[in-house]
Amino acid sequence: MKILRTPLENFENLKDYNFDENYLDIPIIKNSTDVNNTARMHYVDENKNSTDIVLLLHGEPTWSYLYRHMIPILAKAGKRVIAPDLIGFGKSDKLSERTDYTYERHVAWTRNIIDQLNLSNITLFAQDWGGLIGMRLVADMPDAFNGMVLSNTALPIGKGSSEGFESWKNFCQTVEKFNSGRVVFGGCVSKIDEDETAAYNAPFPDDSYTACARHFPTLVPVNPDNVAVQDNIDAWEKLKTFNKPTLTLFGSEDKIFLGGEKILQKLIPGAQNMDHKLINAGHFSQEDQPEELAKGIINLFN
Repeated sequence: MKILRTPLENFENLKDYNFDENYLDIPIIKNSTDVNNTARMHYVDENKNSTDIVLLLHGEPTWSYLYRHMIPILAKAGKRVIAPDLIGFGKSDKLSERTDYTYERHVAWTRNIIDQLNLSNITLFAQDWGGLIGMRLVADMPDAFNGMVLSNTALPIGKGSSEGFESWKNFCQTVEKFNSGRVVFGGCVSKIDEDETAAYNAPFPDDSYTACARHFPTLVPVNPDNVAVQDNIDAWEKLKTFNKPTLTLFGSEDKIFLGGEKILQKLIPGAQNMDHKLINAGHFSQEDQPEELAKGIINLFN
């Protein structure tokens, strides 16, 4: 296994992103000689003295830069805001081979931040893969979470693919140069500018760093033979008893996930009688409606 680390100079002077860096060493896997491999996970941690925690989980192919407008609003409201970069993205280490990444490993790697920081009293905000990972964490450790705000995400159990998703998956496998910034640009209603587009490309100096970004779509369990199907079925059985406040704020212009909010609203008890909304946003709702999403988190328990 080869671990890559994006040079920090790639992240200098990014527009609207000047948060302090924090890092954890995350166990990756054991090799044939039973030696632990570790990778470094980066996370933003603002307003550390607060015990009211918001965990912001990003998805494909972004990083904590996606939350740059939400973090100050939440911190000002008294929240401790933690926004990790998933392994393979942002300032976190990247593994060089696509086969180094599995759904189960991503869940375990992300759980490490909760365990190592001894977090509780957590409100989860999750979008895209942030939800696929985050809802698994809520199912596994519900006592650590007080509630969820979910945007443009799902927890598939071997079905639910679409022509649009299959095209996206094929694009990630075959495109010669993976341009994360252009992907985000195309998934927003209010388009990001050139500096912001460049910031989404900053983690990937060359294609050797994009293994996870390319491989992520193949891990989504939308087909019955996917190895993660049973784990997600088991997670759903637990989520069907999760009665803490759960709010959906889905983008009305998200062509892949729109409509999936109804499943979450129907099956999660905590979603009953909540003020669910469709908001004027594309797939990357954090770019289009950061204030609306932050307000949903702040008012979740009111």
